[in-house]
Amino acid sequence: MVRIGNKALMLGAVALVAAAGFATMAAAQNSQTEKTPQGWSYEIRNGQRVPKGNRVTRPDGSWREEVRQGNCVTVKEMSAAGEYKETRQCDPK
Repeated sequence: MVRIGNKALMLGAVALVAAAGFATMAAAQNSQTEKTPQGWSYEIRNGQRVPKGNRVTRPDGSWREEVRQGNCVTVKEMSAAGEYKETRQCDPK
């Protein structure tokens, strides 16, 4: 009877340690999906650095963002109706 109790206690301890390990792993994966802090000049998508632009959001939900890369400017716009438009202009210098 004591042997069965000891085995049950050991199995319970192993299960508790395994559950804690899985919880830690899940928390680490969630930290990878967090947003980049607001003061940074880039955000991370799929492990790559992507430059952040200056996004202006209007009260109706539409927005406009300008991203400068070298002497090129990419303008991204989304209307309140959900229409997305992206234009890119490069000035040689």
